Amino acid sequence: MIKRALVSVSNKEGIEELSRQLAELDIEIVSTGGTASRLESSGIKVRSISDLTGFPEIMNGRVKTLHPKVHGGILAVRDNEEHQRAMKENNIQPIDLVVVNLYPFEETVLLGAEHAEVIENIDIGGPSMVRSAAKNYKHVIVVVDPMDYAQVVSELKDTSDISQEFRYYLMQKAFAHTAYYDSMIAKYMNRTNAFNDELSFGFKKIADMRYGENPHQAAAFYKEPFVEETNITNAEIIQGKQLSYNNIMDADAALRMVKEFTEPTAVVVKHANPAGIAVDESISVAFKRAFEADAKSAFGGIVALNRNCTKEIAEYLSKVFIEIVLAPDFEDEALDLFAKKKNVRVLRMGEIKTVDQLWDTKKVVGGILVQDMNKYQLQSDDIKVVTKTKPTDEQMRDLLFAWKVCKHVKSNAIVLADNNTTIGVGAGQMSRIDATKMALWKAGDQAGGSVLASDAYFPFRDTIDAVAPEGIKAIIQPGGSIRDSEVIDAADEHGIAMIFTEHRSFLH
Repeated sequence: MIKRALVSVSNKEGIEELSRQLAELDIEIVSTGGTASRLESSGIKVRSISDLTGFPEIMNGRVKTLHPKVHGGILAVRDNEEHQRAMKENNIQPIDLVVVNLYPFEETVLLGAEHAEVIENIDIGGPSMVRSAAKNYKHVIVVVDPMDYAQVVSELKDTSDISQEFRYYLMQKAFAHTAYYDSMIAKYMNRTNAFNDELSFGFKKIADMRYGENPHQAAAFYKEPFVEETNITNAEIIQGKQLSYNNIMDADAALRMVKEFTEPTAVVVKHANPAGIAVDESISVAFKRAFEADAKSAFGGIVALNRNCTKEIAEYLSKVFIEIVLAPDFEDEALDLFAKKKNVRVLRMGEIKTVDQLWDTKKVVGGILVQDMNKYQLQSDDIKVVTKTKPTDEQMRDLLFAWKVCKHVKSNAIVLADNNTTIGVGAGQMSRIDATKMALWKAGDQAGGSVLASDAYFPFRDTIDAVAPEGIKAIIQPGGSIRDSEVIDAADEHGIAMIFTEHRSFLH
Protein backbone atom coordinates (compact mmCIF):
# COMPACT_ATOMS: atom_id res chain seq x y z
CA MET A 1 0.00 0.00 0.00
CA ILE A 2 1.17 3.50 -0.85
CA LYS A 3 0.82 5.57 2.32
CA ARG A 4 3.34 8.40 1.98
CA ALA A 5 4.65 10.45 -0.93
CA LEU A 6 7.57 12.85 -0.99
CA VAL A 7 6.88 15.58 -3.56
CA SER A 8 9.61 18.09 -4.44
CA VAL A 9 9.73 19.37 -8.00
CA SER A 10 11.34 22.17 -9.97
CA ASN A 11 9.09 21.57 -12.99
CA LYS A 12 5.70 22.08 -11.37
CA GLU A 13 3.65 21.15 -14.42
CA GLY A 14 0.64 19.13 -13.26
CA ILE A 15 1.86 18.86 -9.67
CA GLU A 16 -1.28 20.32 -8.05
CA GLU A 17 -3.57 17.89 -9.84
CA LEU A 18 -1.32 14.92 -9.05
CA SER A 19 -1.08 15.89 -5.37
CA ARG A 20 -4.83 16.48 -5.10
CA GLN A 21 -5.53 13.00 -6.46
CA LEU A 22 -2.93 11.46 -4.15
CA ALA A 23 -4.60 13.19 -1.20
CA GLU A 24 -7.97 11.80 -2.29
CA LEU A 25 -6.39 8.34 -2.09
CA ASP A 26 -5.43 9.09 1.56
CA ILE A 27 -1.73 9.30 0.70
CA GLU A 28 0.17 11.66 2.98
CA ILE A 29 2.16 14.29 1.06
CA VAL A 30 5.52 15.43 2.39
CA SER A 31 7.05 18.37 0.57
CA THR A 32 9.79 20.99 0.58
CA GLY A 33 10.16 24.74 0.14
CA GLY A 34 8.54 26.14 -2.98
CA THR A 35 6.66 22.96 -3.82
CA ALA A 36 5.03 22.88 -0.37
CA SER A 37 4.02 26.54 -0.67
CA ARG A 38 2.56 25.90 -4.12
CA LEU A 39 0.48 22.97 -2.90
CA GLU A 40 -0.70 24.72 0.27
CA SER A 41 -1.82 27.75 -1.76
CA SER A 42 -3.94 25.33 -3.81
CA GLY A 43 -5.63 24.03 -0.67
CA ILE A 44 -3.76 20.72 -0.54
CA LYS A 45 -2.71 19.43 2.86
CA VAL A 46 1.08 19.10 3.04
CA ARG A 47 3.48 17.92 5.73
CA SER A 48 6.77 19.83 5.69
CA ILE A 49 10.04 17.99 5.26
CA SER A 50 11.24 19.59 8.52
CA ASP A 51 8.37 18.00 10.38
CA LEU A 52 9.35 14.61 8.98
CA THR A 53 13.08 14.96 9.78
CA GLY A 54 12.83 17.07 12.93
CA PHE A 55 15.50 19.29 11.39
CA PRO A 56 15.04 22.68 9.69
CA GLU A 57 15.84 23.47 6.08
CA ILE A 58 19.15 25.35 6.28
CA MET A 59 21.71 27.19 4.16
CA ASN A 60 19.11 28.82 1.91
CA GLY A 61 17.64 25.42 1.11
CA ARG A 62 20.94 23.77 0.20
CA VAL A 63 20.36 21.23 2.98
CA LYS A 64 16.83 19.95 3.55
CA THR A 65 16.41 16.35 2.33
CA LEU A 66 19.91 15.00 3.03
CA HIS A 67 18.77 13.25 6.19
CA PRO A 68 18.54 9.61 7.40
CA LYS A 69 14.80 9.96 7.94
CA VAL A 70 14.41 10.80 4.26
CA HIS A 71 16.83 8.31 2.73
CA GLY A 72 16.13 5.63 5.32
CA GLY A 73 12.44 5.94 4.51
CA ILE A 74 13.18 5.58 0.81
CA LEU A 75 15.95 2.96 0.85
CA ALA A 76 14.52 0.54 3.39
CA VAL A 77 13.76 -2.86 1.89
CA ARG A 78 10.28 -3.59 3.15
CA ASP A 79 10.73 -7.33 3.68
CA ASN A 80 14.20 -7.09 5.25
CA GLU A 81 14.06 -7.63 9.03
CA GLU A 82 17.26 -5.68 9.72
CA HIS A 83 15.98 -2.70 7.70
CA GLN A 84 12.64 -2.78 9.50
CA ARG A 85 14.34 -2.97 12.90
CA ALA A 86 16.55 0.02 12.02
CA MET A 87 13.50 2.02 10.95
CA LYS A 88 11.72 1.27 14.22
CA GLU A 89 14.74 2.04 16.40
CA ASN A 90 15.37 5.37 14.63
CA ASN A 91 11.73 6.40 14.21
CA ILE A 92 12.02 6.37 10.40
CA GLN A 93 8.75 6.39 8.49
CA PRO A 94 8.55 4.69 5.10
CA ILE A 95 8.30 6.84 1.96
CA ASP A 96 6.54 4.85 -0.73
CA LEU A 97 6.35 7.35 -3.61
CA VAL A 98 9.02 9.88 -4.63
CA VAL A 99 7.93 12.57 -7.08
CA VAL A 100 11.05 14.61 -7.77
CA ASN A 101 12.57 16.47 -10.67
CA LEU A 102 15.65 18.60 -10.54
CA TYR A 103 16.73 22.23 -10.41
CA PRO A 104 16.70 23.83 -13.88
CA PHE A 105 20.44 23.65 -14.45
CA GLU A 106 20.22 23.36 -18.25
CA GLU A 107 17.71 26.19 -18.57
CA THR A 108 19.80 28.43 -16.29
CA VAL A 109 22.91 27.94 -18.44
CA LEU A 110 20.99 28.50 -21.68
CA LEU A 111 19.59 31.78 -20.31
CA GLY A 112 23.15 33.04 -19.94
CA ALA A 113 23.18 33.23 -16.15
CA GLU A 114 26.30 34.20 -14.23
CA HIS A 115 28.48 31.36 -12.98
CA ALA A 116 27.38 31.84 -9.35
CA GLU A 117 23.72 31.44 -10.29
CA VAL A 118 24.53 28.36 -12.37
CA ILE A 119 26.27 26.83 -9.34
CA GLU A 120 23.19 27.38 -7.18
CA ASN A 121 21.15 25.45 -9.73
CA ILE A 122 23.20 22.29 -9.26
CA ASP A 123 20.75 20.03 -7.45
CA ILE A 124 22.17 17.82 -4.69
CA GLY A 125 19.26 16.53 -2.66
CA GLY A 126 17.06 15.89 -5.69
CA PRO A 127 19.38 13.46 -7.51
CA SER A 128 20.09 11.73 -4.19
CA MET A 129 16.40 11.08 -3.57
CA VAL A 130 15.79 10.00 -7.15
CA ARG A 131 18.71 7.56 -7.07
CA SER A 132 17.68 6.18 -3.69
CA ALA A 133 14.14 5.57 -4.89
CA ALA A 134 15.32 4.13 -8.21
CA LYS A 135 17.67 1.73 -6.42
CA ASN A 136 14.76 0.54 -4.26
CA TYR A 137 12.27 0.49 -7.14
CA LYS A 138 10.73 -2.83 -6.10
CA HIS A 139 9.40 -1.14 -2.97
CA VAL A 140 9.35 2.57 -3.86
CA ILE A 141 7.84 4.32 -6.87
CA VAL A 142 9.99 7.07 -8.41
CA VAL A 143 8.51 9.61 -10.82
CA VAL A 144 10.62 12.29 -12.53
CA ASP A 145 8.47 13.15 -15.55
CA PRO A 146 5.07 14.91 -15.38
CA MET A 147 4.04 12.88 -18.43
CA ASP A 148 3.88 9.80 -16.17
CA TYR A 149 1.58 11.31 -13.52
CA ALA A 150 -1.64 10.16 -15.20
CA GLN A 151 -0.63 6.49 -15.38
CA VAL A 152 0.59 6.54 -11.77
CA VAL A 153 -2.78 7.83 -10.59
CA SER A 154 -4.67 5.44 -12.84
CA GLU A 155 -2.88 2.38 -11.49
CA LEU A 156 -3.20 3.55 -7.89
CA LYS A 157 -6.93 4.01 -8.33
CA ASP A 158 -7.31 0.60 -9.93
CA THR A 159 -5.14 -1.51 -7.63
CA SER A 160 -3.83 0.77 -4.84
CA ASP A 161 -0.36 -0.11 -6.14
CA ILE A 162 1.90 0.15 -9.19
CA SER A 163 2.79 -2.85 -11.33
CA GLN A 164 6.37 -4.10 -11.27
CA GLU A 165 6.59 -3.53 -15.03
CA PHE A 166 5.72 0.16 -14.63
CA ARG A 167 8.00 0.49 -11.59
CA TYR A 168 10.88 -0.85 -13.68
CA TYR A 169 10.11 1.60 -16.49
CA LEU A 170 10.04 4.50 -14.02
CA MET A 171 13.32 3.33 -12.48
CA GLN A 172 15.08 3.29 -15.86
CA LYS A 173 13.75 6.75 -16.61
CA ALA A 174 14.94 8.03 -13.23
CA PHE A 175 18.51 6.83 -13.67
CA ALA A 176 18.58 8.27 -17.20
CA HIS A 177 17.31 11.57 -15.76
CA THR A 178 20.09 11.89 -13.18
CA ALA A 179 22.76 10.64 -15.59
CA TYR A 180 21.75 13.28 -18.14
CA TYR A 181 21.69 15.93 -15.43
CA ASP A 182 25.19 15.11 -14.22
CA SER A 183 26.52 14.96 -17.76
CA MET A 184 25.27 18.51 -18.35
CA ILE A 185 27.09 19.73 -15.27
CA ALA A 186 30.28 17.95 -16.35
CA LYS A 187 30.01 19.44 -19.84
CA TYR A 188 29.46 22.95 -18.49
CA MET A 189 32.40 22.67 -16.10
CA ASN A 190 34.75 21.25 -18.77
CA ARG A 191 35.61 24.67 -20.15
CA THR A 192 39.05 23.58 -21.33
CA ASN A 193 37.61 20.84 -23.56
CA ALA A 194 39.89 18.38 -21.80
CA PHE A 195 39.81 14.70 -22.71
CA ASN A 196 39.24 13.53 -19.14
CA ASP A 197 39.82 9.93 -18.07
CA GLU A 198 36.07 9.54 -17.63
CA LEU A 199 33.78 11.09 -20.23
CA SER A 200 30.01 11.13 -20.44
CA PHE A 201 27.65 12.72 -22.91
CA GLY A 202 24.11 13.84 -22.19
CA PHE A 203 21.53 13.92 -24.95
CA LYS A 204 17.82 14.67 -24.86
CA LYS A 205 15.46 13.00 -27.33
CA ILE A 206 13.95 15.29 -29.94
CA ALA A 207 11.94 12.67 -31.77
CA ASP A 208 11.50 9.02 -32.58
CA MET A 209 12.18 8.39 -36.26
CA ARG A 210 10.29 6.23 -38.70
CA TYR A 211 13.49 4.25 -39.21
CA GLY A 212 17.24 4.65 -39.35
CA GLU A 213 19.71 4.45 -42.20
CA ASN A 214 17.63 1.58 -43.61
CA PRO A 215 13.95 0.73 -43.07
CA HIS A 216 14.71 -2.29 -40.85
CA GLN A 217 16.68 -0.14 -38.35
CA ALA A 218 14.94 1.58 -35.43
CA ALA A 219 16.18 5.12 -34.70
CA ALA A 220 15.69 8.27 -32.64
CA PHE A 221 17.14 11.78 -32.78
CA TYR A 222 18.78 13.31 -29.68
CA LYS A 223 20.00 16.82 -28.96
CA GLU A 224 23.22 17.77 -27.18
CA PRO A 225 22.95 20.68 -24.70
CA PHE A 226 25.01 23.88 -24.68
CA VAL A 227 26.17 23.79 -28.32
CA GLU A 228 26.36 27.43 -29.40
CA GLU A 229 27.40 26.69 -32.99
CA THR A 230 24.56 26.70 -35.52
CA ASN A 231 23.35 23.13 -35.91
CA ILE A 232 20.61 21.02 -37.41
CA THR A 233 18.99 20.18 -34.07
CA ASN A 234 18.12 23.87 -33.59
CA ALA A 235 16.76 24.38 -37.10
CA GLU A 236 13.22 25.68 -37.50
CA ILE A 237 11.34 23.43 -39.91
CA ILE A 238 9.14 25.89 -41.80
CA GLN A 239 7.52 23.24 -43.96
CA GLY A 240 7.80 19.60 -44.93
CA LYS A 241 7.56 16.27 -43.13
CA GLN A 242 9.83 15.08 -40.36
CA LEU A 243 13.49 14.78 -41.29
CA SER A 244 14.68 11.22 -41.79
CA TYR A 245 17.88 9.77 -40.36
CA ASN A 246 19.65 10.19 -43.71
CA ASN A 247 18.21 13.69 -44.15
CA ILE A 248 19.76 14.75 -40.87
CA MET A 249 23.15 13.24 -41.73
CA ASP A 250 23.20 14.96 -45.13
CA ALA A 251 21.88 18.26 -43.79
CA ASP A 252 24.57 18.27 -41.10
CA ALA A 253 27.26 17.66 -43.72
CA ALA A 254 25.87 20.43 -45.93
CA LEU A 255 25.73 22.90 -43.05
CA ARG A 256 29.32 22.13 -42.06
CA MET A 257 30.41 22.88 -45.62
CA VAL A 258 28.77 26.30 -45.98
CA LYS A 259 30.04 27.29 -42.52
CA GLU A 260 33.55 26.84 -43.93
CA PHE A 261 33.17 30.04 -45.96
CA THR A 262 32.53 33.66 -45.01
CA GLU A 263 31.68 34.66 -48.60
CA PRO A 264 28.23 33.89 -50.05
CA THR A 265 28.35 30.12 -50.58
CA ALA A 266 25.99 27.41 -51.80
CA VAL A 267 26.41 23.66 -51.63
CA VAL A 268 24.45 20.69 -52.93
CA VAL A 269 25.01 17.47 -50.97
CA LYS A 270 24.26 13.83 -51.78
CA HIS A 271 25.13 11.04 -49.34
CA ALA A 272 27.18 13.43 -47.17
CA ASN A 273 29.47 14.44 -50.06
CA PRO A 274 29.28 17.65 -52.08
CA ALA A 275 27.87 17.31 -55.57
CA GLY A 276 28.76 20.95 -56.06
CA ILE A 277 29.95 23.99 -54.11
CA ALA A 278 30.41 27.54 -55.33
CA VAL A 279 31.34 30.93 -53.90
CA ASP A 280 30.28 34.25 -55.44
CA GLU A 281 29.41 37.80 -54.45
CA SER A 282 25.78 36.88 -55.20
CA ILE A 283 24.21 33.94 -53.35
CA SER A 284 21.88 33.35 -56.31
CA VAL A 285 24.82 33.04 -58.69
CA ALA A 286 26.72 30.85 -56.24
CA PHE A 287 23.72 28.53 -55.99
CA LYS A 288 23.26 28.24 -59.76
CA ARG A 289 26.92 27.39 -60.29
CA ALA A 290 26.92 24.88 -57.40
CA PHE A 291 23.81 23.09 -58.66
CA GLU A 292 24.95 22.96 -62.26
CA ALA A 293 28.42 21.75 -61.29
CA ASP A 294 26.87 18.27 -61.20
CA ALA A 295 23.15 18.62 -61.85
CA LYS A 296 22.70 14.88 -62.34
CA SER A 297 24.02 14.10 -58.85
CA ALA A 298 22.10 17.06 -57.40
CA PHE A 299 18.81 15.27 -58.14
CA GLY A 300 17.16 14.53 -54.79
CA GLY A 301 19.92 16.33 -52.93
CA ILE A 302 20.13 18.87 -50.13
CA VAL A 303 20.81 22.54 -50.78
CA ALA A 304 22.54 24.63 -48.11
CA LEU A 305 23.17 28.37 -48.23
CA ASN A 306 25.05 30.64 -45.85
CA ARG A 307 23.01 33.64 -46.99
CA ASN A 308 19.25 34.12 -47.14
CA CYS A 309 17.45 32.15 -49.85
CA THR A 310 16.25 34.42 -52.65
CA LYS A 311 13.20 34.25 -54.87
CA GLU A 312 15.53 33.42 -57.81
CA ILE A 313 16.88 30.35 -56.02
CA ALA A 314 13.38 29.19 -55.10
CA GLU A 315 12.22 29.61 -58.69
CA TYR A 316 15.10 27.44 -59.90
CA LEU A 317 14.46 24.77 -57.26
CA SER A 318 10.74 24.69 -58.00
CA LYS A 319 11.60 23.02 -61.31
CA VAL A 320 13.82 20.26 -59.90
CA PHE A 321 13.57 17.54 -57.24
CA ILE A 322 15.32 18.25 -53.95
CA GLU A 323 14.79 17.01 -50.40
CA ILE A 324 15.83 19.96 -48.23
CA VAL A 325 16.71 23.64 -48.49
CA LEU A 326 18.42 25.19 -45.50
CA ALA A 327 19.47 28.80 -45.11
CA PRO A 328 19.74 31.51 -42.44
CA ASP A 329 16.38 32.85 -43.64
CA PHE A 330 14.11 33.03 -46.69
CA GLU A 331 12.58 35.84 -48.71
CA ASP A 332 8.78 35.84 -48.48
CA GLU A 333 8.48 35.19 -52.22
CA ALA A 334 10.80 32.21 -51.85
CA LEU A 335 8.61 30.71 -49.11
CA ASP A 336 5.53 31.22 -51.30
CA LEU A 337 7.17 29.24 -54.07
CA PHE A 338 8.31 26.45 -51.75
CA ALA A 339 4.80 26.23 -50.30
CA LYS A 340 3.66 24.88 -53.67
CA LYS A 341 6.06 21.93 -53.22
CA LYS A 342 4.81 20.44 -49.95
CA ASN A 343 7.38 17.63 -49.82
CA VAL A 344 10.36 19.99 -49.77
CA ARG A 345 11.66 20.47 -46.24
CA VAL A 346 12.52 24.11 -45.64
CA LEU A 347 14.84 24.76 -42.68
CA ARG A 348 15.50 28.19 -41.22
CA MET A 349 18.87 28.16 -39.45
CA GLY A 350 19.05 31.73 -38.18
CA GLU A 351 22.36 33.55 -38.03
CA ILE A 352 25.23 31.22 -38.92
CA LYS A 353 27.42 30.99 -35.82
CA THR A 354 30.62 29.05 -35.30
CA VAL A 355 32.79 28.41 -32.24
CA ASP A 356 36.46 27.53 -32.10
CA GLN A 357 36.27 24.59 -29.70
CA LEU A 358 33.92 21.80 -30.66
CA TRP A 359 34.20 18.03 -30.39
CA ASP A 360 33.55 15.53 -33.13
CA THR A 361 32.58 12.00 -32.12
CA LYS A 362 32.25 8.71 -33.92
CA LYS A 363 30.67 5.65 -32.36
CA VAL A 364 32.36 2.29 -32.75
CA VAL A 365 31.21 -1.02 -31.31
CA GLY A 366 32.20 -0.96 -27.66
CA GLY A 367 33.47 2.61 -27.57
CA ILE A 368 33.52 6.13 -28.92
CA LEU A 369 36.21 8.17 -30.63
CA VAL A 370 36.44 11.83 -29.62
CA GLN A 371 38.49 14.49 -31.37
CA ASP A 372 38.59 18.23 -31.94
CA MET A 373 36.44 19.17 -34.91
CA ASN A 374 38.56 19.92 -37.97
CA LYS A 375 38.28 23.70 -38.01
CA TYR A 376 41.86 24.39 -39.02
CA GLN A 377 42.27 27.18 -41.54
CA LEU A 378 45.45 27.36 -43.59
CA GLN A 379 47.84 30.10 -42.54
CA SER A 380 50.12 31.97 -44.90
CA ASP A 381 53.13 30.20 -43.36
CA ASP A 382 51.58 26.81 -44.23
CA ILE A 383 51.59 27.47 -47.96
CA LYS A 384 54.80 26.43 -49.68
CA VAL A 385 55.22 26.54 -53.45
CA VAL A 386 57.47 23.56 -54.23
CA THR A 387 57.59 23.69 -58.05
CA LYS A 388 59.33 25.92 -60.55
CA THR A 389 55.97 27.09 -61.86
CA LYS A 390 54.18 29.44 -59.48
CA PRO A 391 50.36 29.64 -59.26
CA THR A 392 48.71 32.81 -60.53
CA ASP A 393 46.55 34.87 -58.19
CA GLU A 394 43.40 33.34 -59.71
CA GLN A 395 44.80 29.84 -59.36
CA MET A 396 45.80 30.51 -55.75
CA ARG A 397 42.26 31.64 -55.01
CA ASP A 398 40.83 28.47 -56.55
CA LEU A 399 43.40 26.28 -54.80
CA LEU A 400 42.43 27.64 -51.37
CA PHE A 401 38.75 27.23 -52.26
CA ALA A 402 39.29 23.63 -53.37
CA TRP A 403 41.28 22.88 -50.21
CA LYS A 404 38.37 24.02 -48.01
CA VAL A 405 36.00 21.83 -50.01
CA CYS A 406 38.34 18.85 -49.84
CA LYS A 407 38.13 18.90 -46.04
CA HIS A 408 34.45 17.89 -46.34
CA VAL A 409 34.82 15.13 -48.94
CA LYS A 410 35.12 11.50 -47.80
CA SER A 411 38.66 10.16 -48.15
CA ASN A 412 40.34 9.43 -50.42
CA ALA A 413 39.30 12.81 -51.80
CA ILE A 414 40.18 14.77 -54.92
CA VAL A 415 38.50 18.07 -55.81
CA LEU A 416 38.78 19.92 -59.12
CA ALA A 417 37.76 23.59 -59.10
CA ASP A 418 37.61 26.61 -61.37
CA ASN A 419 36.36 30.10 -60.66
CA ASN A 420 35.48 29.27 -57.02
CA THR A 421 33.29 26.38 -58.18
CA THR A 422 33.76 22.63 -58.00
CA ILE A 423 33.76 20.96 -61.40
CA GLY A 424 34.68 17.42 -60.36
CA VAL A 425 34.70 15.58 -57.04
CA GLY A 426 36.23 12.16 -56.46
CA ALA A 427 35.08 10.89 -53.06
CA GLY A 428 35.58 7.84 -50.87
CA GLN A 429 37.83 5.83 -53.14
CA MET A 430 40.24 3.17 -51.97
CA SER A 431 43.13 4.64 -53.98
CA ARG A 432 44.03 8.24 -54.74
CA ILE A 433 44.44 7.61 -58.45
CA ASP A 434 40.89 6.20 -58.59
CA ALA A 435 39.58 9.31 -56.81
CA THR A 436 41.46 11.40 -59.37
CA LYS A 437 39.98 9.50 -62.31
CA MET A 438 36.49 9.94 -60.85
CA ALA A 439 36.98 13.70 -60.44
CA LEU A 440 38.27 13.98 -64.01
CA TRP A 441 35.33 11.97 -65.29
CA LYS A 442 32.92 14.24 -63.43
CA ALA A 443 34.62 17.35 -64.79
CA GLY A 444 34.65 16.15 -68.40
CA ASP A 445 35.76 18.84 -70.82
CA GLN A 446 35.70 21.46 -68.05
CA ALA A 447 38.91 20.09 -66.53
CA GLY A 448 41.18 22.20 -68.74
CA GLY A 449 42.58 25.17 -66.82
CA SER A 450 41.23 23.98 -63.44
CA VAL A 451 43.08 23.32 -60.19
CA LEU A 452 43.20 20.19 -58.03
CA ALA A 453 43.13 19.64 -54.27
CA SER A 454 44.02 16.37 -52.54
CA ASP A 455 43.18 15.67 -48.89
CA ALA A 456 46.44 13.73 -48.40
CA TYR A 457 49.80 13.36 -50.09
CA PHE A 458 50.35 11.57 -53.39
CA PRO A 459 52.12 8.24 -52.77
CA PHE A 460 53.18 8.08 -56.44
CA ARG A 461 53.51 10.41 -59.42
CA ASP A 462 50.68 8.62 -61.25
CA THR A 463 48.09 11.26 -60.34
CA ILE A 464 50.26 14.06 -61.77
CA ASP A 465 50.77 12.11 -64.98
CA ALA A 466 47.02 11.45 -65.21
CA VAL A 467 45.88 15.05 -64.78
CA ALA A 468 48.51 16.77 -66.90
CA PRO A 469 46.98 15.78 -70.29
CA GLU A 470 43.60 17.04 -69.02
CA GLY A 471 44.93 20.56 -68.56
CA ILE A 472 45.15 20.81 -64.76
CA LYS A 473 47.25 23.89 -64.03
CA ALA A 474 47.87 23.84 -60.28
CA ILE A 475 47.70 21.40 -57.35
CA ILE A 476 47.41 21.78 -53.59
CA GLN A 477 48.26 18.85 -51.34
CA PRO A 478 49.75 18.25 -47.87
CA GLY A 479 53.03 16.70 -48.99
CA GLY A 480 54.89 14.32 -46.72
CA SER A 481 55.31 11.29 -48.97
CA ILE A 482 58.65 9.51 -49.18
CA ARG A 483 58.29 10.11 -52.94
CA ASP A 484 57.60 13.85 -52.70
CA SER A 485 60.63 14.59 -54.83
CA GLU A 486 59.31 12.32 -57.63
CA VAL A 487 55.90 13.99 -57.44
CA ILE A 488 57.47 17.48 -57.60
CA ASP A 489 59.63 16.42 -60.53
CA ALA A 490 56.52 15.17 -62.34
CA ALA A 491 54.77 18.50 -61.77
CA ASP A 492 57.82 20.37 -63.07
CA GLU A 493 57.95 18.16 -66.15
CA HIS A 494 54.35 19.05 -66.96
CA GLY A 495 54.61 22.72 -66.00
CA ILE A 496 52.08 22.36 -63.17
CA ALA A 497 52.29 24.60 -60.10
CA MET A 498 52.17 22.71 -56.82
CA ILE A 499 51.62 23.85 -53.23
CA PHE A 500 52.33 21.90 -50.06
CA THR A 501 50.22 22.69 -46.98
CA GLU A 502 51.83 20.24 -44.50
CA HIS A 503 48.30 19.68 -43.10
CA ARG A 504 46.21 16.62 -43.98
CA SER A 505 42.40 16.72 -44.07
CA PHE A 506 41.14 13.12 -43.96
CA LEU A 507 37.42 12.56 -43.45
CA HIS A 508 36.18 9.05 -42.66
